[in-house]
Amino acid sequence: MAYDEKLADRIREVLVNVPKTTEKLMFGGVCFMVNKKMCIGVMKEEMMCRINPDKREEALEKPGCRIMTFTGKPMKGFVLVSEEGMKSAKDFKYWVSLCLEFNSVAKAAKKPAKKKAKR
Repeated sequence: MAYDEKLADRIREVLVNVPKTTEKLMFGGVCFMVNKKMCIGVMKEEMMCRINPDKREEALEKPGCRIMTFTGKPMKGFVLVSEEGMKSAKDFKYWVSLCLEFNSVAKAAKKPAKKKAKR
């Protein structure tokens, strides 16, 4: 199992009525894109949350939350939440809401420029 399918299903249930939601396999897990922007995902047994970078310190005070690192570097605006931090429905909803709140103002990743065909 590359990632926790039960956690992914839990997220799917919450996002079922959120318009323009798609899934994409990345980071060895699954990422839920909202409005073509990374929003929330699952990496192994943890929830990957894209949140407002200004709220990171507050989020890190919550149980089970830690900075997300990729290739050894901290990723700005991303945290990982373990099972400890989302046991209750209230805690789970907190993280999903934080992700959706930021998604509404987050910028989409820049798409690489298409190469021009040689003539």
